Amino acid sequence: MHYRVRHITRVTYAGEVRLARFNLRLRPAHWPGQQIADYRLRIDPRPTTIASDTGPFVVNRSHLTIREPLTELTIESRFTATVADHPPVAADDPGPTLADIRETALTVPDLSALGPAAYLFASPIAAPVPAIARWAARLPAADTILTFAHTLTAATHAHFTYDDTATRADTPPAEAFITARGVCQDFAHVMIVAARALGIPAAYVSGYLRTLPPPGQPRLIGADAMHAWVALWCGEQLGWIGFDPTNNALCGGDYIVVGMGRDYADVAPIDGVFFGGGGQQMEVSVDVEEIAEEVEEG
Repeated sequence: MHYRVRHITRVTYAGEVRLARFNLRLRPAHWPGQQIADYRLRIDPRPTTIASDTGPFVVNRSHLTIREPLTELTIESRFTATVADHPPVAADDPGPTLADIRETALTVPDLSALGPAAYLFASPIAAPVPAIARWAARLPAADTILTFAHTLTAATHAHFTYDDTATRADTPPAEAFITARGVCQDFAHVMIVAARALGIPAAYVSGYLRTLPPPGQPRLIGADAMHAWVALWCGEQLGWIGFDPTNNALCGGDYIVVGMGRDYADVAPIDGVFFGGGGQQMEVSVDVEEIAEEVEEG
């Protein structure tokens, strides 16, 4: 699958900002089965300094400093992506047993950003929630990791009603679980807390999902948004596999990975500090356009 992605963020401040320092996590990180090309980042006003690095998880970061006074900030990220359109696992592959996953996750000598160790325990947002742990423990029994993953994905999907007015970016998973309403971020955090409560490494993935319009209706430019889903560590051979509780789906060629961390805080597309400004208003427009594959003649 081939895509052209354009992500525009506009921040308007109530008063003049005299100094701003931001972290951007918009450039897609390296991910198996995915290739990124022609990445461009445009920032207005132009930053005084900009530096890029990777980590500490599976994420690319850009550090910006803007010393010019401003009342509006525009950030545009664009790139093309090629994503493998085949399923990440065979339909009849159950994967390792849960017992094997729990044991291997604690003993595998991998402390890299893709190692399971960092995704087993509490993180700033995805802290343990007893109510979620009890709920997860009552789910139908599953002996293998992929059976468990599909069961947990479906249960999380069924628990929630999608409601983009019910939660905020800083709503904790415990609150979202009780209200049973929220957005993809809430679905993902609750599923992560549940998986970790059962000893399964779980990570938060930020990226883009190709969305299709209803039959007979045109595709709306800018109607897409950044999406969030969950990656579960399925053993040394299978590695990390994505599951989308918002749509009750196994992640395949429709999903473009930007970054993976312990929770939203590790992969937030923009954060930072500024002096002055008072209040702020943010508008985000994301466009994920499928590109037809060119057929060579000859």
